[in-house]
Amino acid sequence: MTAAPPRWSRLPADAGGILDLVLRSGRRILLFGPPGSGKSTLTATLARELAGRDLPCHCIGADPGNPAFGIPGTVSLARWSGTEWEVLQQSPLCTLDAGRFRLPLVLEVAGLAPEPGEGVVLLDSPGVVRGVAGRELLQGLVRAAAVEAVIAIDRGPPPLADELAALPCPVFLLPAAAGARRPGRPLRARERTGRWDRYLGAGQRLRLPLDRLRLIGTPPPVDVAPAWRGRQVALLRDGRCLTLAEVRHLEEGVLTLTAPVGRITADTLLVRDAARGSHGLLQTAPPFAPLPDHRRGIPAVAAPPAAEAPVDGRVGAVDFELVNGLFGDPLLHLRLRHLGRSLLFDLGASGRLSARLAHQVSDVFISHAHMDHLGGFQWLLRSRLGRFPPCRLYGPPGLAGHVAHFIDSFLWDRIGDSGPAFEVAELHGDGLVWTGLQAGIPGRRELGRVAVTDGVLLKEPGFRVRAVELDHHTPVLAFALELAATIHVRRDRLRARHLEPGPWLTRLKQLLLAGERDRLLELPDGSQRRVGELGDELTMVTPGRKLVYATDLIDSADNRRRLQALAHNAHTLFCEAPFSEADAGHARKNGHLTTGATGAIAVAAGVSQLIPFHFSRRYQEDPQRLLDELRTITGDGMLGALPGLGPAP
Repeated sequence: MTAAPPRWSRLPADAGGILDLVLRSGRRILLFGPPGSGKSTLTATLARELAGRDLPCHCIGADPGNPAFGIPGTVSLARWSGTEWEVLQQSPLCTLDAGRFRLPLVLEVAGLAPEPGEGVVLLDSPGVVRGVAGRELLQGLVRAAAVEAVIAIDRGPPPLADELAALPCPVFLLPAAAGARRPGRPLRARERTGRWDRYLGAGQRLRLPLDRLRLIGTPPPVDVAPAWRGRQVALLRDGRCLTLAEVRHLEEGVLTLTAPVGRITADTLLVRDAARGSHGLLQTAPPFAPLPDHRRGIPAVAAPPAAEAPVDGRVGAVDFELVNGLFGDPLLHLRLRHLGRSLLFDLGASGRLSARLAHQVSDVFISHAHMDHLGGFQWLLRSRLGRFPPCRLYGPPGLAGHVAHFIDSFLWDRIGDSGPAFEVAELHGDGLVWTGLQAGIPGRRELGRVAVTDGVLLKEPGFRVRAVELDHHTPVLAFALELAATIHVRRDRLRARHLEPGPWLTRLKQLLLAGERDRLLELPDGSQRRVGELGDELTMVTPGRKLVYATDLIDSADNRRRLQALAHNAHTLFCEAPFSEADAGHARKNGHLTTGATGAIAVAAGVSQLIPFHFSRRYQEDPQRLLDELRTITGDGMLGALPGLGPAP
């Protein structure tokens, strides 16, 4: 049976005719339509017409990203006063994304809605008219504001036609004005930022210890200070908004804010995702640890070979590939695109890797020397024949001996001094013991011992690799690749301060990354300023991301504690999950984790994404069993839907 098509009432184009028809149904009117359909323009036109009829008019501006009046990141109540809107009240959302935070938006609209009998109330809705968000917003706003009539504006049949037809109030159709166009994204961002800057005014400084505030909303981690820079926040006391402000920086647990007022006694801080971007414009900040930019996915498992196809994706400037998939030998390839080099974590079966890739591998991190973690070394050895710089290998004690035995198992009588060279670093407590090895040259060269601080094995401009020792009935290492923060210069601030770009900006970035905020830096005009002050004024910082690799470990309290500390707030955790909870006995016997342990570690560490691997082949016909067990602990957001293995339950 086909539902009957909705019967719409069509409106004339003039404001007087629109009001004559709509006001017969009630005085609380929702304007609904996509971006660029002219909702805000029509709202002001109707307000002028109502003023001419001596009817008071209020408007609730419910579009936090592109408000017609008020502050971006808020829901505002205004009344028409002469020729423009006079803002009466504003409720903070601290987001520009009406679709994502639709429930808080609807609740704030309900709180701002005037009492019946106070004239005509217009509700200027956000332009979210598609999908689940659009459906929920439409129904929620109608109920929150006790809407009595809806004006749907569009250039054709209105979106969400069934939802509109099901509303408990009349719906009127109005064609969008011929000249109505949505401004481009850059223009919208500049207009929004201009409103925000005017609100902040001269910008007084506030300093607030975080430990005296309750944090609500979706704040970034308090131990990742760069993620706070530029955030729009609301300072509340007893649930009432005192002011909105912008975070200048977070240092030693103290927030420094820019606000229009100089003294505030707040007990709560509301933070979501409205933030000033690297170019100085107010925008939506990505989640602190967003999902990868792409992930071609784990393949279908109808046939056993497909179960071992690679899992790959991208995290910022790093491309990753779990080369042997869920069931194959551990081997993770991380490609640092901005540096043109590759890192490998473990060296299991390497038949899928090309010789060309081996030429680009600068460093290999070995968890331990079991065959399925080191058996692929023969590929690296053969592929690096020729005059390449030494490849560095890092691992637990004994690794140099295993590598030496690999090399010595072959005859090198024709290679001369062109044999592949390696420098092997074994982690002994708080030091790296280095050994030099080269095929065709007998013996080992002792290269000395280097102190290790906080587990950092390798530190270079742009990234570092940290390790922690775990227990697998033998020492194993887990590793974290920590990418450096990116500092962006705000060109708008440079122009406003009449400062010319130059090498001094590079020096500023270097000093900021080094933490030398009290150093003096000479500017192009010959004056000197503190590095910290210049950084706060002229730069925005994008926090670095962290990827963690861990496999082959006993489920013990000490292992959990160490791995959770290493993976704290990581973007992506690659972690073994070999056994089902039902097979916990096998896991204990063999020194491995169960799905329950893996999921619990990921949740406790607060990672954004968990990519499990090293599944036992006993589950090769039903890998979904392990994934479902993991999802019961992590939820859908952390593990996500893995293509080819079925959707999240």
